[in-house]
Amino acid sequence: MSVVENIKEQIENNAILLYMKGTPRFPQCGFSSRAVEAVMSCGERFAFVNILENPDIRAELPKYANWPTFPQLWINGELVGGCDIICDMAASGELKEMIEAAAKDDESA
Repeated sequence: MSVVENIKEQIENNAILLYMKGTPRFPQCGFSSRAVEAVMSCGERFAFVNILENPDIRAELPKYANWPTFPQLWINGELVGGCDIICDMAASGELKEMIEAAAKDDESA
């Protein structure tokens, strides 16, 4: 399986997916830390990929997503954005709504 096929499969198979540096318990950069905190505050389970342990994904995902930086939050197969967008959406309540809807849809699938 190619790296791009692997990325597509991860995005398709996880309703809520965060590509980040490190893990939710041990983020390895400030942006990933802020993003994971915002996602976790929504109270739903989510998948993550530690791009520091996956250099091929780290190299290919920015090209695939047309988004140059990490973290990247994907909900229902769509790129939501990076740290600033995630945090802005969390502050407005929009992120919680999106994540709860995605989790609900995922449970019923």
